[in-house]
Amino acid sequence: MSDTIFGKIISGEIPSEFIYEDEHCVAINDINPQAPVHVLVIPRRGIPRLVDAEADDQALLGHLMLAAGKVAERLGVDDAFRLIVNNGAGAGQTVFHLHLHIL
Repeated sequence: MSDTIFGKIISGEIPSEFIYEDEHCVAINDINPQAPVHVLVIPRRGIPRLVDAEADDQALLGHLMLAAGKVAERLGVDDAFRLIVNNGAGAGQTVFHLHLHIL
């Protein structure tokens, strides 16, 4: 996991301000925002792509969805937001550590 920028952010190797943090994930502002609000929800456990998740990851994946809702509420956009997961380079994924985009 630590070989990606997100792994380095989670480990503290690269400083970042967490908008949200719990035992399973963190949320940070996207450094290249595509909307007025563009936040990334990143699991602490490194899963390269959504298709790489396994049955044991089901609770974590559900947790990420709930965390995204909490983050959206905290940011005041809980009435209308998009949640995006890019899977693979062809879909626009540039960091191969699963993450959710809140826009």
